[in-house]
Amino acid sequence: MVSSVMWQAAAFFMIMFQCSVRGQISYSIPEEMAKGSIVGNISQGLGLDLKRLKSGKARIFAGDNTEFVGLNNERGILLTEEKIDREALCAKTTPCALHLQVIFENPMEWYDVTVEITDINDNAPIFLKGEITFEISESAVTGARFMLENAIDLDVGSNCHLSYSLKPTDNFVLSLQSQTDSDRNMEMVLQKALDRENKKQLSLLLTAMDGGEPQLTSTVRIHVTVLDINDNPPVFNHRVYKATLSENTPEDTVITFVSASDADEGSNAIIMYYMSGNGDVNDLFMVEARSGEISLKGSADFEKASRYQINIQARDQGGLSDSCKVIIDLTDMNDNKPMISIVSMSNSISEESRPGMVVAMLNVNDLDSGLNGQVHCHINDNIPFAIASSSSFFSLQTEQELDREREAEYNISVICTDEGVPALSSSVSLRVQISDVNDNAPVFEKTNYEASVVENNTPGLSIISVKASDADWNQNARVSYILEDSTVNGVSVSSYVSVQPDSGLVTAMRSFDYETLKHFHFRVKAQDGGSPPLSSDVTVKITIQDQNDNAPQVLYPVQTGGSVLWLRLCHVLQMLDISSLKWWLLMWTLDRMPGSPINYRKLQTERCLKWVYRMEK
Repeated sequence: MVSSVMWQAAAFFMIMFQCSVRGQISYSIPEEMAKGSIVGNISQGLGLDLKRLKSGKARIFAGDNTEFVGLNNERGILLTEEKIDREALCAKTTPCALHLQVIFENPMEWYDVTVEITDINDNAPIFLKGEITFEISESAVTGARFMLENAIDLDVGSNCHLSYSLKPTDNFVLSLQSQTDSDRNMEMVLQKALDRENKKQLSLLLTAMDGGEPQLTSTVRIHVTVLDINDNPPVFNHRVYKATLSENTPEDTVITFVSASDADEGSNAIIMYYMSGNGDVNDLFMVEARSGEISLKGSADFEKASRYQINIQARDQGGLSDSCKVIIDLTDMNDNKPMISIVSMSNSISEESRPGMVVAMLNVNDLDSGLNGQVHCHINDNIPFAIASSSSFFSLQTEQELDREREAEYNISVICTDEGVPALSSSVSLRVQISDVNDNAPVFEKTNYEASVVENNTPGLSIISVKASDADWNQNARVSYILEDSTVNGVSVSSYVSVQPDSGLVTAMRSFDYETLKHFHFRVKAQDGGSPPLSSDVTVKITIQDQNDNAPQVLYPVQTGGSVLWLRLCHVLQMLDISSLKWWLLMWTLDRMPGSPINYRKLQTERCLKWVYRMEK
């Protein structure tokens, strides 16, 4: 394992970042770094102030929900959350990278972050078998080849470049042949004829060494049993066989055939075929021992592996064998629906939101490749929203101005479809509520109101109701009615009528007299509860209806002296503009002045009052 000093050196030697376009940043770190190790300064890399990291509530989003890397908002740096094992994370895939997003709120935005995990030499080569056994005829000719299974090294790059040594080399030497897939086929080649009578059993030690620093090794013991009389090994028609297979092909489907021939006769010419390889190959494929038919026995998935290599050995009854390699390439089928994840969403937005406001952020991923993995998303028609894409992220945005009074809530279906044939799709429903602003004033049901009241009514009589409605919601739609200040015959209108604030009911504050007031009008204001409030007003006209409440009076003959006196007093009182109380006190005194009959004085008093009222009106 690498020392702590070498770990620190590797961490400082890592490639810090490279921005190809705005919003994308890359880092490189070696695997197995200690928890809390610095990955990179995200604040400097993105050119963001630390205040933005805090106010935007910056956080890391990993699509597979595995949090290997965390964000320290106080320092603006990325830190490892745990030790990262590159082999567990990516196996043989190179480069091995974590694809993350740094998510900000208020306003919503994101940046793509790629963290490449580089390999260290922390895995020694491994032989799958504890020992290897061969039964080889003593008649095997020099140059005969015996296939050996390669060791497996979980590392990548130079750390997994293996070299081999075989000891002793009295009878056998190693042969490593490069194949078209850049792998090497290892064989044990007979360089000196075997003599069963001289030595019946041979024991060799095969050592595998990787290319890492420091170098790691592994060994396996080879046991060779020398058989008597069989001088022709099987020979394959081809060293490499190739086949193509569609993923999701039914089990028991025949893929290809391998064939070998043996020049011997009888039992020495009977060939049996054997397959060797790792666990995945053995689980997926099988070879028919006598025919060489290779068939599928499991479920092949392109998303797990796109290519398989199978080593086939042909062995005759005398123990001679030959080997070949079968390369099977898988073709992708559109068998994965797009996967939709809601990264962030606002459940409620104001109706005064401007076009382009981000409402929700979605991460969409399709495991297929090529066109099968290309995804397009759309939403239902005739709504003031649109969807925009950036890499695997999609954002739902407002496209038009909103009006809560027209539509208070939207149920938005986001449908994501790939380009496969046939196409596969997934959907998710988003519910967005539109919050109200006070943008509508109350509106009266009528442009004006009219009502009539029979004179001599009782105070408190309900006359008419005015009604206004407000298209807004809740407090913004709560209407109150207010009697606007004005005068009737010089007196405040509030002494004539009142308006109930909640219901708009107009009631009489006094008893009306047709002989002094035939009609009057006033204005009522409807005001909502918004901030600031909005209002509108309407005119209300009240007509007084006459009743037969006055008996005929004898006006002639009159007493001239008294009549003139009362008329002059009426002029004086009208000019004085005195209060109502003093007015009635004076009239009460005048009514009791001597010099004329009582009935006549009362008649003159009433005439004087009516005359003054008419003059004021």
